[in-house]
Amino acid sequence: MEAEQAIACNETEFKSEARLNYFESIGVIVGHGVGAGILSVPYLASRNPWWVVLLILLGAFAVNILLHLMVAELSYRHQGAQFVQCLQRTIFKGKVGKVLTWVAFALLGLSVILNCCSYITGVATVFYNWFGLPMWAGMLLYYVFAGLVVFFGMKAVGISEKYCVFALIAVMIVLTIATFTIGLNPLPETFVHINNVLALYGMVSFALSSVMSVPTVVKGSGGNKKQIRVSVIAGTGINVGLVFILTLITLLACGSGVTTDGALVDLSGKIGGWVGIVGYVFTILALSTSLWANTLNLRDIIHEQFTKLPRRLCWVIVSLPCLAIALISLIPVFGASFVAFARVASVVQIVTNLAIVVAYGVTRRKYPDSPLLGKWGSIAFQVVVIAMAIVATVGSILTVH
Repeated sequence: MEAEQAIACNETEFKSEARLNYFESIGVIVGHGVGAGILSVPYLASRNPWWVVLLILLGAFAVNILLHLMVAELSYRHQGAQFVQCLQRTIFKGKVGKVLTWVAFALLGLSVILNCCSYITGVATVFYNWFGLPMWAGMLLYYVFAGLVVFFGMKAVGISEKYCVFALIAVMIVLTIATFTIGLNPLPETFVHINNVLALYGMVSFALSSVMSVPTVVKGSGGNKKQIRVSVIAGTGINVGLVFILTLITLLACGSGVTTDGALVDLSGKIGGWVGIVGYVFTILALSTSLWANTLNLRDIIHEQFTKLPRRLCWVIVSLPCLAIALISLIPVFGASFVAFARVASVVQIVTNLAIVVAYGVTRRKYPDSPLLGKWGSIAFQVVVIAMAIVATVGSILTVH
């Protein structure tokens, strides 16, 4: 009976610290997705025919929409709960389930913390290259001015994400105009190796992933089904658009000269040094939006597990280890270990995504009516999402030819 009451929710039962409007909800999805992954797509795209790149973008867009809406519907069924609570209420049952819940909590927390460490390190590197600021000082400065956004709550994050998305789009427009002022190269047409196709799909899937921020949108929208759908579809669509445009202009500007240094480095070499400054701005915006989304999500996960803790204290528990580990990573003896942990973190997130789809399937089988997906959430599409997640995982570890 208790489980049925939890499932049979309506919009009035969603309790949230703040309400997000449509633009803020879309901003949360875009902000979580756009990041370091988008800068790596153009190199992998240069190793594939242009039509393969286009098909992969369209395919990844469709699969990610399904995955994100499955996450949204699972969270919706549990009043906007984050991942750990959703797993605990669906597939982690009994004494073993309690153990698995805390294992999932620990692994997911470690994954988010290590990802946030990389964002802090990335922005500190920009400060070092741009202003000559020491790495440790850049980390502290960034933590104070950017990290504190989450301290002020979900609404502050939503507003910040919204305006950063506008800024990211403006930067992309500037780069596009600049690209068409120089001589353009033909798009690649040669098929090289199947590994390159799979690697590109893996990177595009990573660049479009915003699954951990979906429960924030569900809760922030107050369970408004239309707003949830629009936010997921529009947010993922904007991310696809940003990936497509950056990939296109990099291929047109650099041709076969695209390197593994990142799209903005290559564009700077072809268009002019000023693009490097634009690249710094893009990097700061992209990594900041990801930092805000990730720390907000983990803050809420901790708050759901320890309901008596104030949200701001939960933020401190989340953010301070990120800064501390980032600072420790500056010590040479710890550098390699930090990189290794970061790679493990990405694997943890992929496994978590698979567990979420399984949890969604269990819930869908018990309560077949679907408030967000309808027939698109059937077992056939669940299998497709799981299969493509495995393909993306395999692609991310293959050697590129």
